[in-house]
Amino acid sequence: MDAGKKPEWSDPNEPDKFSSVIRKGQELESQATSIPKNIRFQKRQSIEPSVEELFNGVIKGDRSLLARAITLVESNAEHHFYKAQELLKKLLYKSGNSIRIGITGVPGAGKSTFIETFGTYLCGLGLHVAVLAIDPSSSLSGGSILGDKTRMEQLARNPRAFIRPSPTAGKLGGVHRKTREAMLLCEAAGFDVILIETVGVGQSEVIIRDMVDFFMLLVLTGAGDELQGMKKGIMELADAVIVHKADGENRGKAELTRKEYSRILHFLLPATKGWATKAYTCSSVNGEGVSEIWDVIKLFEETGTMSGVLAERRKSQQRTWIYSMITDQLHYSFFHHPEVKLKLPQLENEVMAGEITAASAVETLFTAYLATKK
Repeated sequence: MDAGKKPEWSDPNEPDKFSSVIRKGQELESQATSIPKNIRFQKRQSIEPSVEELFNGVIKGDRSLLARAITLVESNAEHHFYKAQELLKKLLYKSGNSIRIGITGVPGAGKSTFIETFGTYLCGLGLHVAVLAIDPSSSLSGGSILGDKTRMEQLARNPRAFIRPSPTAGKLGGVHRKTREAMLLCEAAGFDVILIETVGVGQSEVIIRDMVDFFMLLVLTGAGDELQGMKKGIMELADAVIVHKADGENRGKAELTRKEYSRILHFLLPATKGWATKAYTCSSVNGEGVSEIWDVIKLFEETGTMSGVLAERRKSQQRTWIYSMITDQLHYSFFHHPEVKLKLPQLENEVMAGEITAASAVETLFTAYLATKK
């Protein structure tokens, strides 16, 4: 660039500091002037850790390998399935020592905010806390935002906490089908408390009852339309009802709501034998009521352990897990069957055109599926 075209603020004594100066480049003899032909550029593939590496990493509490182990069990690839089952089998003896807590509630009840406050409190007591946050998957794109970790910013930075968002993948109740395996991995990694946050879609949340010890329902203040609209079925499954956001001007309303829920709970059958479900107030802003909730959970665990109710519950959950896995396996096997994949699009079109009934299409598909299974 000509000196006359340089701006007046440029330093004539140090022209190298002016970025608009253009100089001819120099070519080294060792440099290749062109890229050889027929060269293929491939993305470097990350090496998957072996089962033994994942096993050692999980039992040592390695967060990175724990996350990769959960990714492995969440995979739908067939070769990953067998590898994941081998890992789970090796870790099974290390699981089952945590208190499993399910947390659900109406949208806007502040589940993530409560978990961050509650989890931070537990970490302050010296406990290790794992959070399995279930995010809804889009029915159109199949994607999920998975934003729970960003909403729990303080807890995510705590060295005693581990947060793992997972998509629902269309599973009823907002609980990913691999949540049970992820929970076992977290227990094997030495976490004392497992918190499972569900989507909060209503009565279908009963599925969470089949994998946790203590089931918590978060509700909002105002015992009018909110209480009338609350599903009786999900209240019958709760071991505690938490009236959240009980702070500031809302504190008085929260207490009235708590009393209203207590009256309703008095007439419902208890979710756990020998345990009376009660309503409590809590604020994640000032922390009031958080310690009381933990005291309630510890009392629940002590009572359930002494009576044998918790042991029976976990045995029942294992049985439910078997039937759930059978359903998933049949679903996968059916829709990946070559004959079903071939006939399904044509039969769909015939049903939509009104040429055959849906029942006839299903019978044709199952006939083709079972023909090769004999």
